[in-house]
Amino acid sequence: MKETLYIIDTFSLVFQVFHAVPANMASPTGQPTNAIFGITRDILNIIKTHSPDYLIFAMDSSGPGTRNEIYPEYKANRSEMPEDLKPQIPHIMDVVKGFQVPVIDCPGWEADDVFATIARQAKEKGIETVIVTNDKDARQLINEAVKLYNIRKDKFMDAKAVEEDWGVRPDQVIDFQSLVGDSVDNIPGVPLVGPKKAQTLIEQFGSLEEVLANADQAKGPKLQKNLKEFADQARMSRELVTLNTDLDLEVDWEDSRLTHPDRERLRELFLEFGFRRFADEMKEDFTHKSEPQVAEERVQETVDTKPAFEKFLALLKQQDEFCVDLETTGLKPAEAEIVGWAISWQKNQGYYIPVEGPAGQKALDPAYVLEHLKPLLEDPEIQITNQNIKYDMVVLMRVGVFLQGVSIDPMVASYLLSAGERGHSLDKLSERYLQHTMIPISDLIGSGKQQKKMFEVDVEKVAEYAVEDADIAWQLSRILKEELKHEGLWDLYWDLERPLIPILAEMEFTGIKIDKAELKQQSEQLQERLTELIGEIYEIAGHEFNIASPLQLRTVLFEELNLPVFKKTKTGPSTDQSVLEKLAPLHELPAKITEHRHLSKLKSTYLDALPDLVNPETGRIHASFNQVVAATGRLSSSDPNLQNIPIRTEEGRQIRKAFIPENEDWRLLCADYSQIELRVLAHLSQDEALSQAFREGADIHTAVASDIFRVSHDDVDSDMRRTAKAVNFGVIYGQSPFGLSEAIGIPQSEAAGFIDDYFDRYSGVREFLDQILEDCAKNHFVRTICGRKRDIQGVRTGLQKQLNMPERTAINTVIQGSAADLIKQAMINLSERLKQEQHPGRLLMQIHDELVFEVPVAELVSLSHLVREEMESAMELDVPLIVDISSGSNWLEQTPLEVSQA
Repeated sequence: MKETLYIIDTFSLVFQVFHAVPANMASPTGQPTNAIFGITRDILNIIKTHSPDYLIFAMDSSGPGTRNEIYPEYKANRSEMPEDLKPQIPHIMDVVKGFQVPVIDCPGWEADDVFATIARQAKEKGIETVIVTNDKDARQLINEAVKLYNIRKDKFMDAKAVEEDWGVRPDQVIDFQSLVGDSVDNIPGVPLVGPKKAQTLIEQFGSLEEVLANADQAKGPKLQKNLKEFADQARMSRELVTLNTDLDLEVDWEDSRLTHPDRERLRELFLEFGFRRFADEMKEDFTHKSEPQVAEERVQETVDTKPAFEKFLALLKQQDEFCVDLETTGLKPAEAEIVGWAISWQKNQGYYIPVEGPAGQKALDPAYVLEHLKPLLEDPEIQITNQNIKYDMVVLMRVGVFLQGVSIDPMVASYLLSAGERGHSLDKLSERYLQHTMIPISDLIGSGKQQKKMFEVDVEKVAEYAVEDADIAWQLSRILKEELKHEGLWDLYWDLERPLIPILAEMEFTGIKIDKAELKQQSEQLQERLTELIGEIYEIAGHEFNIASPLQLRTVLFEELNLPVFKKTKTGPSTDQSVLEKLAPLHELPAKITEHRHLSKLKSTYLDALPDLVNPETGRIHASFNQVVAATGRLSSSDPNLQNIPIRTEEGRQIRKAFIPENEDWRLLCADYSQIELRVLAHLSQDEALSQAFREGADIHTAVASDIFRVSHDDVDSDMRRTAKAVNFGVIYGQSPFGLSEAIGIPQSEAAGFIDDYFDRYSGVREFLDQILEDCAKNHFVRTICGRKRDIQGVRTGLQKQLNMPERTAINTVIQGSAADLIKQAMINLSERLKQEQHPGRLLMQIHDELVFEVPVAELVSLSHLVREEMESAMELDVPLIVDISSGSNWLEQTPLEVSQA
């Protein structure tokens, strides 16, 4: 059986799939991927369905080609490449490279000429060729060794198919096209000669030259005239459509043989693009049938006797780095008990030490194991790694172990490498980097009402699961360490993110005390107001209805009250918050609805939910502070989300009153960076006017108002300052004139004027923001002040009046991410200082730019001094860092502490 070669007409296929696959496909970083997906799907289909021996991509050469010298208007009608396709081309080439398929072009010639030449050479070698293209010019190449393949229709075209379609043989295709022309490529042909007439003429006379020589015998005077008048045009058209089969190309046939694609590289790419199914297909060799590969077996040992533990401990003491993964009774670390210890320091090998298990199964005494492992875990010279190691650290703190030598946490490392990625779980990282699917937890404990506790599961099953976790985390730590170094992110991890892990663990372990009685009282008060509101809403509407039903509310607002429709959804007029805010000045009902929604959310989300989150042992809430969620580098919190407690309304602010210190002899101390993002902007942009205002200690919003309104500082009123504040922060977030006008309720033209005035006055800021976008358009990523990297696609080159989402994201990441770097450094410095001085003050929460501590009253002043010093010197900026400090008996009622007091 003869060998087969498939040649792909690259851009023919690229345009096909771009228009065939839905345009809304996007990667985790937001880049369009529909063409990349389509090309990948087609390549895999060809390989798996047709099993070619050779595979080649044929490409057009860049710049003007030989045919343009013949006819300058050749392909003049071709439209520009779509904007969403352009950024996909390099990635398509990456995929082709990953398949280890050669891409061949020839200067001055098109892909058609390339595959024409290769097809001739293949025939001479006895290889049968299939050309994957929709280009009709390629029909001239069909012979006993060459056919075409329309992948969209899954149809092959041979000589018979050409005759059935055009009524001519493949060797007559050139003459046929010379007469008909091609509007797509702007090949003129002969006017009035369509496919039917061309077929008749060629059938009658045999060739183009014979048709032109016998023009007088053609049917009809007009056709006769055109054949004579446009004879040279027909000959030129023949020159344009004739493919060059004799280019100076040397095909490396061994290099073109389809052997083994780089599946690891393809998996990386497919995961980057969000093609999970394709990534899964890369786990096995899909090119040829082969013997199944035997996976390397994991060696695990269950250490459940004292002699076995002593032998294991002797080995462990020889290690200077290892992975520790705890199996526990639950997901809340501040409440979880240890069921077993999984430890690994070598690929495909690990140990499981059960300290709790089903009745009758062997397990070691928890205190005995703890006694012997504690010195190793608290030795700063021994490095400990694990996925989400913060969880294990909090669990260990509960039993009096304070882990010291934090090493690589694959979850945090992955986050730094791919900040925009949707997840950094061990399962996902195992798939991405090791092509390994892990044992699901549901295989052990089940789900639903029948779900077991981990200590109820057979010890050997837990051992297999736990050792796999530790082993995979260990392997990933080795891989990701090198990745961090390769991407220039090692210092960021080792010096900033890694030291932050134990600080966050301590914050979670400490928690913050909650006054449940205060929450109950506020909940009862809100319920009274909600009951009143419902009555008022019914009275205004004239009848009762379900306030929570958008459909019923829509009927009341737009049909019964006849209020204007500002926004529509698929199901009808919108009743979202932005619409209600626009309707509020027109009628009292929308304002009442807004108040009802706000109070209902406060009651359900905070006042009624927070008491259930209080740890019964400590009387405190132990929120989780998340290091790997916000792509900018900011911390977030969950269970509960402390950073989302609303403070713009009095009722929202009151919730903070329930957050209290240890006891009556303690106080909460709050330290808040003043306008940190604007100070970071001043430092990074080096804008002299903005920097000078900060150096002089001016109120920056008043200073900007003075500049853009062209009045003295003393003449700036509250409205001017409010506008300047909106402009200041609008600049950071890339706000448009429309957005600013909506935010502060001024005409759009006026908002545009404010923005223009701002950039006229602070030209250094404009230049800096433009530089961010220029660099991002070139590099497809941005970096913060500490080198934090975020991949961003879709930033355009050149000055843009309106920023798109990727451009706003780029600017926001640099500024907000740099501020996040700064406050993290402050937290690290503060933690070290508190320990050095053995200060009783404790860091409880980080809320964006604010740190919240609790401290005995007697040490309040000393803590104030310490906090101010460390926060204001966390980084050396060209403008001063200012921290506002206050204290009180709860989080709401805070009294400012002046510099002299502190």
